[in-house]
Amino acid sequence: MVGMATHLITGAGSGIGAAVARRLIERGDELWLLARDAGRAKELAEAFPGARTLVGDLAAPERLSWALSHQELPERLDSLHHIAGIVELGAIGDLTPKIWQQTLAANLVAPAELTRLVLPQLRLARGHIVFVNSGAGLNAHAEWGAYAASKHALKGLADALRLEEHGNGVRVTSVYPGRTATPMQAKVHRHEGKEYDAARWIDPASVATTILTAIDLPRDAEIYDLTVRPGR
Repeated sequence: MVGMATHLITGAGSGIGAAVARRLIERGDELWLLARDAGRAKELAEAFPGARTLVGDLAAPERLSWALSHQELPERLDSLHHIAGIVELGAIGDLTPKIWQQTLAANLVAPAELTRLVLPQLRLARGHIVFVNSGAGLNAHAEWGAYAASKHALKGLADALRLEEHGNGVRVTSVYPGRTATPMQAKVHRHEGKEYDAARWIDPASVATTILTAIDLPRDAEIYDLTVRPGR
């Protein structure tokens, strides 16, 4: 991307989202960060001086349209980064409909709805949509059923969207990180009863590098899928 670009990021509060936001703001791009509530928006504005914030709760995707209709949106978007997500582990025999619905709402329906709401701005800029998926979006393991199902579905969403928007010049990339040193990973380790050692896993900054590679690629090429695995 040449010149100052405009990006909308979910999940900028920690982990991969924070790493991407830092890289983009350091190079002088314009950031819009989605926060679940006003308190979180204030925290993000303090963490990333100069960034704009939008308030919308990904846990309630059916309310995003109303929430964003009452706020100023960017006129054009060079990229949209779906990085926020939730994980609840458990055997299929133990998972309740509430957990399924919460997981699918945050990890699948909210990205679909947010994309729908800002597609005009993305089409105007011939922009890029990045879905930070997961290794679980390619392979499901025991006790990862709800999360893996939501991420497998997110791959289907991205693949269909890529074909639908190709004629509009909008590029779509799915990134599948392996275990990354984030607060979510610490939670997973607690569930697994294992000691968490961040040094064993991918640094969020390394995933951010792969994401920037995709969005900075010249217009003659498009990265569909990027798989990133721990190198140690």
